[in-house]
Amino acid sequence: MNFRTPFLSEIRATLALAFPLIIGQLSQMALGVADTLMIGRVGVVELATSAFVNSVLHVPLMLGIGLLIGVSVRVSQARGEKNPVAARSALRNGLYIGLGIGLLTIIGSWMLIPWFHWFGQDPEVVAAAPDYFLLIAISLLPGLMAIAIKAHADAMNRPWMPFWIIGGGVVLNVFLNWLLIYGSLGFPQMGLEGAGIATVIARVVTLLVLFAWCLRASPSYREWLPVRWFRGPEWGTLRSLLQIGIPSSIQLMAEVGAFVMAALMIGRLGAIPLAAHQVAITCAATTFMVPLGVGMALTVRVGEAWGAKRPDRLRAIVNGGTLLVVLFALTSAIGFVLFRWELAGLFSMDPAVVAMSAQLLVISAAFQLFDGLQISASTSLRGMNDVRFPAGLAFVVYWLIALPLGGIFAFGIGWGAAGVWWGITLGLLLSAVILSLRLARKVSLPKQPAIPLP
Repeated sequence: MNFRTPFLSEIRATLALAFPLIIGQLSQMALGVADTLMIGRVGVVELATSAFVNSVLHVPLMLGIGLLIGVSVRVSQARGEKNPVAARSALRNGLYIGLGIGLLTIIGSWMLIPWFHWFGQDPEVVAAAPDYFLLIAISLLPGLMAIAIKAHADAMNRPWMPFWIIGGGVVLNVFLNWLLIYGSLGFPQMGLEGAGIATVIARVVTLLVLFAWCLRASPSYREWLPVRWFRGPEWGTLRSLLQIGIPSSIQLMAEVGAFVMAALMIGRLGAIPLAAHQVAITCAATTFMVPLGVGMALTVRVGEAWGAKRPDRLRAIVNGGTLLVVLFALTSAIGFVLFRWELAGLFSMDPAVVAMSAQLLVISAAFQLFDGLQISASTSLRGMNDVRFPAGLAFVVYWLIALPLGGIFAFGIGWGAAGVWWGITLGLLLSAVILSLRLARKVSLPKQPAIPLP
């Protein structure tokens, strides 16, 4: 009973923090799902174009999210050490990171547009992409700055208000999609471009409302928020954030970049395989938000226990979080197998797209467990400042093993899009095994000193 009580208590505490984080991540994902559903009703070329654009722009998005992980880790550790000054500095400098990555993304995207033909995509997709591509790139600037504010609130165990604000942004985006994609209520019918404009407006409004909430926060929370929001960057804090953020972003970009490359490989097979890939990856990414939300909670709670020097709590937190991820992964895998045709039919009316999407959803069911285990292990390690090894492992597993295998399966053996997905599945399996073994070893060791906060 002495073991079970702390264990169950930590599971409840992780769930209490993870629940709004999961809902928040699902709300963010709902924006992409809504775009896919609504664009898919326009046509196969438009759906394939959406897949191409969002695949390419996932790289800078994940770079920004990875760099901003440092905000969550440093704030949670500062909270464990009762250091409001460090928490304020982490948020303020995190906003500068989001702003910088957003500006670089806009400039880089504008420069990349003339070279779309290098990606080897369907000519119709290349012709339809430029305006939508630039609009989604612009939307990343407010999107990343909003993520910085949300990361601070999550680490302070105040996730609910950001959840409602971000959820409201998703509802606004869907409404604007309805107006601008289809030309409802007298608005011009703008198709893909309308979806891009809707995303920009929704993300700008979300950032403004989050910032207004911070300015009117309760006194107990305001103590942990910047007193002077617009002072210059503090290089010591930026270095501290990047110590966590750079390896984390490398890890995320290695994994997400592998999925981007997978989409580009599949795009060479034609518009229908690429559209089917977009349907299946949207479903898989949506269910992945639950393990990711649990993982975000694990980073915060492990970081706090690490900062408070409580290895006993650390073990209970990690074990409980891993159990939650495994149970959900098994449930979602079963759902994908049983309802693959119904899920595919939600996104497209083209029989060929639906049939191929259903096939890919079965493969997706196979990697649900592996994907969940690797994210729970890596986010737990992140809370203990262990970020370099997972980053290096991600590069090796995805780029030196998974993608080459996917290419062999797809083009050498002739499995097509399914071959690319099987290659990624094997990469996720290898990553899950190695990271889980490393985590098991670390939580059994005595507590190591944390990196000093500036």
